[in-house]
Amino acid sequence: MRRVPGSALIIAVLAVLWAGAAAPARAEYPVDYNFFAGIPNELLDPGGSLPGSNDWSCRPSAAHPNPVVLLHGTGGGAQTNWGVYAPLLANAGYCVYSLTYGAYNLPWPISAIGGMRPIEQSAGEVSAFVDRVLAATGAAKVDFVGHSQGPLVGNYYVKRLDGAAKVDKMVGIAAPWLGSNAFGISDIAVFSRALGAGPAFDAIAGSLCQACGQVYRDADYFRSINADGIYHPDLTYTNIVGSLEEIVVPHTSAVVPGPKTTNIVVQDGCAQDFSEHMAIAGSPRAAAYVLNALDPANARPVPCEFVPPFTG
Repeated sequence: MRRVPGSALIIAVLAVLWAGAAAPARAEYPVDYNFFAGIPNELLDPGGSLPGSNDWSCRPSAAHPNPVVLLHGTGGGAQTNWGVYAPLLANAGYCVYSLTYGAYNLPWPISAIGGMRPIEQSAGEVSAFVDRVLAATGAAKVDFVGHSQGPLVGNYYVKRLDGAAKVDKMVGIAAPWLGSNAFGISDIAVFSRALGAGPAFDAIAGSLCQACGQVYRDADYFRSINADGIYHPDLTYTNIVGSLEEIVVPHTSAVVPGPKTTNIVVQDGCAQDFSEHMAIAGSPRAAAYVLNALDPANARPVPCEFVPPFTG
């Protein structure tokens, strides 16, 4: 065996130590399991990006080749909806991106309230954003993680705007795939139509939030988008919901069986999780299911712990 001179060995060791010191491991972003965790960021940096998100120099790793695009719910935004997931996914090694879509073109803070305009228009904004993410990262596809209205927007993009070739996985958190009868709104719509007042009801329901008039059960939007089935056959879907939902009513609207589809109710096997529509986006239990849906080959334990309603 060839012997390495002592001086050369010392130089080699010092080089290794210097390289390690020059490139320290990135500190992890703090994760606050609270649905409202992103609001302070929006207040301090209006229209900005959460820590860990929208790094346009990020390059996906071999372990996580698909960037993750976060799709917020009605009234949400790039920061306000994703205070948990942007840092969580960045810590897990993903390139993470989020946008605010469907907002009215008005000054802040109205501009930070997304998901208000028609789903079709929001999906067009998502389409342009996905193209930007793919161009910046060099990735072939993205994965979607969406809350509430978010998966509906993503699914319209996939099914009607030729987005299926650019999306691999759709992870839906409390997604009303069949619409909702929250507060009896669907029953009121049916009664209004029986009285011949259907157009007036639709106009009122969508007066301030145009998308809201699309997401009640039996709305014209669902009859159209679900005419060829809910799910696109080329995508893998994971649906996560709580049985205590007050917005997606009944909660089974969010866990519709289908091909290549996994359905999860967070209270199954964990009665301590009181997640409803908001808290589920702040629940560590739901978050573990999301991470496992994105990377099923390296599934991690799913915790069962007390999760309060509304905050997570």
